Amino acid sequence: MKHFDRSIRIRNGDDNIGIVTFFADFDEASLSELTDAMPGVTIAAVKVDDWNSELSPWEAPAVFGDEGFGNGAPEMLDYITGELIPGMGCDRYIIGGYSLAGLFSLWACYESDVFTGCCASSPSVWFPEWDSFIGDHRFKADLAYLSLGDKESKTRNPVMRTVADRIELQYQSLSDSIGSDNVVLEWNKGNHFQDPTGRKVRSFQWMLDRMG
Repeated sequence: MKHFDRSIRIRNGDDNIGIVTFFADFDEASLSELTDAMPGVTIAAVKVDDWNSELSPWEAPAVFGDEGFGNGAPEMLDYITGELIPGMGCDRYIIGGYSLAGLFSLWACYESDVFTGCCASSPSVWFPEWDSFIGDHRFKADLAYLSLGDKESKTRNPVMRTVADRIELQYQSLSDSIGSDNVVLEWNKGNHFQDPTGRKVRSFQWMLDRMG
């Protein structure tokens, strides 16, 4: 299994609830906005250098452009649960992210029971075979937040066009498994690239309110 070097940004705070999230070079500046919106909470942000490899649960062909998807998610989850979380020392954990990081967060909560809440903002639930995966696996977190932009499925790409139907399928699947009172699906205005930081902030704030 390929090893990825890890660069982490940690803001220490309350040891009751810890947030695990992700960032890349292009959005590192948004971390301050995220942390400022949630003062006092311990937040660990993992830098992702190769988004398609490090966060993909399994190999898949390219959906846009020429770059396909790898299968680095197991190694990433192993790092988070085996090294990062033990070092954070919190009582309960939320995992969450945007786009493919949102998909990874969902996948992690099917694979591991260490997370109480999952925040998947505009997650890449169009990912090949994702619908089959959620039908065959049990979600292990207690709470889930989903969101999508109302224009994200308005695209010529035949795979990306499925995202609205897939998010509804994901919502129904989670409602059936953890109860409709424990999952929310928020529809945002705009496409995939509109207000990503704001969407992430709202997801974590909803989760923190629910977890008390």
